[in-house]
This record gives sequence, C-alpha cells and structure tokens, in this order.
Amino acid sequence: MPGTARERLAELLGELAELPASSVYRKLFMTDLSVAVDGLGPLQFPVSEEQAIRLRGLGHRARFGRGEQTLTDPEVRDTWEIPKDLVRIEWTHAFEAVLEVMRDELGLPPHCELTPDFHSMLLYETGQFFVTHQDSEKDDSMVGTLVVTLPSAHTGGELLIEHLGQTAEYRGSKVAVSLVAFYADCHHQVLPVKTGNRITLTYNLLLAGDNGAAVEDTLAGELAACLDEHFATPVTLPYGGGRADPPMRLAYLLDHEYTARGLSWNRLKGADGDRAALLRAAADRAGCDVVLALAEIQETWDAIDSDEEDPYDDYEESDDADDGQYVLQDLIDSSITLAHWVGPGGGRSEEISLTLRDAEVAATTPSAGLTPYASEYEGYMGNYGNTLDRWYRRAALVIWPRNQGFANRAQASAVWALDELGEMIRAGDVKNAHDAAQSLLPFWDATVRSGPQGELLGRALRTVEGLDDAETAAMLLHPFQLERLVPDHASALADLAARYGETWMAALLRAWSKKARTYSYSPESLEWLSGLPRLCTALLATGSEGTTTARHVLDLSWEWFEGEVRPLLTGPSTSSRDKWLADRGQPFAGILTAAAQTGSAVVLEDAAKLGHADGDQAIVLVMAALRAAGAVPAGSGYGHGFDELAVGCAERIRTSLAQPRRAPDDWSIEPPTGCTCDLCATLGAFLQDPERRTFEWPLAQAKRAHVHARIEGAELPVRHETRRQGRPFTLVLTKTEALFERERLARERNEADLAWLTKTWKIPV
Repeated sequence: MPGTARERLAELLGELAELPASSVYRKLFMTDLSVAVDGLGPLQFPVSEEQAIRLRGLGHRARFGRGEQTLTDPEVRDTWEIPKDLVRIEWTHAFEAVLEVMRDELGLPPHCELTPDFHSMLLYETGQFFVTHQDSEKDDSMVGTLVVTLPSAHTGGELLIEHLGQTAEYRGSKVAVSLVAFYADCHHQVLPVKTGNRITLTYNLLLAGDNGAAVEDTLAGELAACLDEHFATPVTLPYGGGRADPPMRLAYLLDHEYTARGLSWNRLKGADGDRAALLRAAADRAGCDVVLALAEIQETWDAIDSDEEDPYDDYEESDDADDGQYVLQDLIDSSITLAHWVGPGGGRSEEISLTLRDAEVAATTPSAGLTPYASEYEGYMGNYGNTLDRWYRRAALVIWPRNQGFANRAQASAVWALDELGEMIRAGDVKNAHDAAQSLLPFWDATVRSGPQGELLGRALRTVEGLDDAETAAMLLHPFQLERLVPDHASALADLAARYGETWMAALLRAWSKKARTYSYSPESLEWLSGLPRLCTALLATGSEGTTTARHVLDLSWEWFEGEVRPLLTGPSTSSRDKWLADRGQPFAGILTAAAQTGSAVVLEDAAKLGHADGDQAIVLVMAALRAAGAVPAGSGYGHGFDELAVGCAERIRTSLAQPRRAPDDWSIEPPTGCTCDLCATLGAFLQDPERRTFEWPLAQAKRAHVHARIEGAELPVRHETRRQGRPFTLVLTKTEALFERERLARERNEADLAWLTKTWKIPV
C-alpha cells in the first residue's frame, strides 16, 4: 500500500468492484418503435433513400453550443435537424426494459429512474459528421444522452465515445433499432457517413431518485482510519522545508466531469456515486463534515508534437489542441481550485474560491488519464520547451474535521465568514464569534484579496464593531485597501473610530494606504481620488469622529498622490509623461476640494508648493486640475482652494512666454536624465551643442541599443539610423526640425492656457 494516508485512501477506493460503463449499447426490434413526421407521414424501416430526401426537405442545418453562443458551422457539425414539433414517436414496453438495463450498466442504483426527454431528430447524409464535443446539460436532472439510430442502409457514421482514456465505437443497423446511452460529460463524435443516410433520435436522460449506494462496512472503517491519520499527520514541505501543521481538509477527486449546474449528490455518474457514499460514511465515523465540490484543474505538461519533425521548430500555438497528437513528458505545474460546492443536504451550489495544496488532494484516477475540456499547446519559445496546458472540471468530495468547519468554509468564502460572524454576534454569542474570527488569522488576508473587496468591506465594518475587541477587529479589517472606502461606509467607519479610538483608526487607515501604494495607480484608484470629496462629505456629517477620520483619509491620500507625482515634475517633457500628469488633474482637484472641506491648511499649502515645482510639467498637472474644477457645476464642492494655484500657474506661463524664441540656428536639446554612463555623457554633449546637427558614432550593437532606448524613451527630436559598414557599425544621429515645431506648439498651448485662466479664474492680465 502507498505511504501517505491520502494515497492509501485513493487506492482503497480504486479497489471497488468492476467499474460501471460510461456508455452502453442495446438493440430493439424495428417493431418496437414507430416514428411519424408531419408533412411526411410514418417512416418505413429501414428508412429508404426517398424518405430520407423528403425528410431533409423538412429540416434545417443543426446548430451547436460553444460557451454562451449557439452557432451554425458545417466544419464542426454538418447534419440536418428536423423540427422537434413535427416528430411523433411511440415505443413499446420493451423500451422501458432497455432503459432499466442501461441504468444498471451505467452504475446507477436500481431505485433510481431514467426518464428519456426527446431532444432532436437528425439526418446525416453521405459525407456529413459531427466533430468531438460534449453535450450540454439541458435540465438540472440531466445525467446523460441517449442516441437512437433508426434502421437504414448506410456505412460509416460511427458514434465514438471517449472516457478515462478508452474509446468505444458504435454502429447503426439496417435491420434493428440501435440504442446508445452515455454520460453527458463523455467526449464523443460522429464520423463521416460513407454511404447512405444515418437517421437518429436523441434524448436527454433525466435521473430521478436518490442515487446513494449501499456502503460496505469494513471498507468504510478503513477509509475512516485514513481520514484520522490524514488530519493528524504534519505535512512534509518540499525541498527540505521542514514540516507544517496537519492539513485542514482532504479533497478526493471523482472521475467524471461536472458543471456548476449539474453538480448534485443525486446525479453522480458511474463509480462516483459509490465512492461518494463510502466517503460520506467514512467521514461520519471520523467526525468529519463533507461537501460535494466542483474542482477546476489546470496542468502544464512538457509535451512533444508527434506531427513535428523537430520539436525546436518555429513557435506555434493552438487554442484548441488535439491531445491525441501530443506525447506528454513531465508534469511542469498544476493547480486545483474549488469553484462551487454543495452541502450534504443538497440544494443549489454555492460559489466559492479555494486553491488546494498537493497535500490536500487525493485521486484514484489522475487527471492526465481523463479527457480535458480545453487544451492549449505552445511550441518551442527559446527559453523553455514545448508545453501543453490542459483544463479539467471534476467533482470532488471535500472533507474536514467538524471542529474546523468554520475555518474551512471561511477560507472558501469571505462573504460567508462575515455573515456567519454577524449571525453569532446578533445572537449574543460574542465569545464564539471572537474565537471563530481568530481561527481566520492564517489565511484571512489571502481570502479577502481573492473576493469582492467592495462588498466585503461593508460587511466587515458592520461585523467588527460587535466584536468589541480592537485587536480582532483590526485583524479582520487589515486586508482591505484605502480606495475601497465609499460614502456608504462613513457611518460604520465613524462608529468604529468612536468605539476603538482615534489611534486605532489612524493605524488601520495607514495600513490600508500602504496596500494602495503597493498597487500604484489604477483607473479605479484615480476615480476614487476624484470622488474623495463625496467620501469626506459623508464622514463630516457623522460628527467629530467622522471629521477626524476624514482628515486622516485626506492626509494619507495626499501623501500617496504627492509621492507618485512629484518625481515626474522635473526633466524633459514627453507626450507619455504629459498624458500621465493630465490624467491626474481630476484626482488632484478631488484632493484639493476635500482639503477645503475638512479645513486642512497643510494639504492646501503643500498643494500650492507642488504647483510651483521646478519644470514645466507642473503646469500640465495644475492646468488639468483647474480645468477639472472649472468644468463641474456650481455647488459641487470644486473651486475652493484653487485660486492660489491658478494665480501661480498664470505667473509661470507668463514667465515661459517671456523667454526669447529659439534662434533658427540653435539646435541645442536638453538631454534626458536618469543615467550617468559614458555613452549618455557623450550623447548629452552632442545634444547640448547648439551648432551640431549630426553625429556619426561607431558603436557595437549593445551600445547602439542603449542609445536608441534613451532617445526613444525621452522622445527626443533626433533621428537615429545605423550605417552597416565596417566594424563596428556606425550610429548616425540627426537632430530634426521637430525641435522647432514642438516649441511652437508649446508656446501656442501656453497662450491658450493663459487666455482660459484669465477668463475662467478672473486673473488680471
């Protein structure tokens, strides 16, 4: 037997009796079925060529589903579909008996009932086919598909069904009705019809009744012992990393693919039902809870394309890789994430997100032995070999000790955790709420980061007040970021400041601000800063605690904003830098307005100093802020604290316009900053020389690349070309007329800005 408890558990479950089939085949007499089609009448078996032609005249090209789309593409599905409402079907009692046999062979319990739900009638003419695909679940109780092939004289058109690496092939008959039932997750295809016509009826197979299996007592006991050992044994970390605490959970992967819609204890397929029943019994003996989950699995393999003569040929990529043409070598990486789960009582699946560690996973069948629902192949990239990514959806039985139930559920869903803590507090069970909250400490930050932070913050603010414990409250709120605060949070935030004190609140807000700086500026962050006045208004309305909190939020926002912006206010102007600064005009205006609202003279004074920073880039920032303030309706809060900025900006523009125009023979260019190497020193000397327009510079390739990067990064009006003669090649630099054009455009922009300032902000001329 294998060494670890989870490996022994997987092997024990693999030793069950012979696995049930994933697809089954039966025949019935032609007299057991009658089919009539409106506009054609009763079909005569075997179906003749004449009737097939008339049948086609009633049909249309069959469609197929791809994700959320329904498509028609004869390169994928080339067949005719007869409208369902035209078809009349009658079976004898023999059909019910065959369904019972199929149910048993598929491994479904005898007390369950398979109900056929007619879906479509299809006609495959000579040459028509359907490529490999899976059937979507058209009903919550659908477990499989039944394909009934009507008697006709045809060759080809075989139905190929794949599962667990095995492919079964089924042919129709001229003298009998052929029936094939298979699970919905099985990949299958219809090969091209060679001669004649293949006519089929397809049904969705719906399962009714509880498919729980009888449990073998001894085996359940052995599995329970494996669970006890698993949850008591510390995890050995890889690469000599020592040992960690025992696992919090065990996820046993089942063999079939499921979707969120089809995830149900009552619709487990094949051996999955038997194994689930055993593990539920074992979990109960071991004092554990169990849920049924949907696992999303990704594996990255080192792979060889068997169609390529040289595995190191040019890069190739395929979004829909045909796994059959690739030979798997070594598993490079894998990840398993639980995306939904259903409790033992059933009901709708709950959306979650929980990434599993290897030490928490067991499987009798490795994923590599299954058919992925998607694949993507990448050829040789130069720094690593050919890789094949494969994705799977498997059900999993997730088991944990009952005394760790809260922590397990909380790690999968922060929303659930906060709601549960809130319920405990409202019920007066504050001590248990405190203990439960403390159990979140090892993973809470990561869980919140992967969840909907905006929704979570509101819940968390309401919850932590009832804990009446400053340290635990700070721990629960620690993962959030400052820019998640919205006006609706103001009342709860002020209440927390009143309960836990200003020092506590200041420390919390600073921790949030540090997280915001880690991610720098995103569009959401800029939008939040622009809306800062609304947040401050809401906080000021809550009283003294809210006012103090608003000032803390403002100070941290300004500290964050100034630290990002000030370094870019010096050095040469570039289009990208000017755009970056212009995009921060509205956030700057938001901060200034919030400073006026809260009476923060310090921020207003610092903002005025920022507007007077060296370099013309400050004009770009200040003008963007002034235009943002001047473009909003009166009474919106903008306009306060901007006068000094407007006056200072006008003075700077006038000073710039007073400078003499560049002489027509002055070719001097301000060199870029940031590098002091010898190459940049030589480049700088050429740029600053007012008389030199060209420079021929013999340089090796790496040095040429550095000079290219410096010129392009600073958007210098210098053309750079390489003359490929001699060794090393010669870099030829030429100053262009764009130097004068840029200065002309800058002067025109300054004149327009000054005119707008004097008109909008009433600045004397």
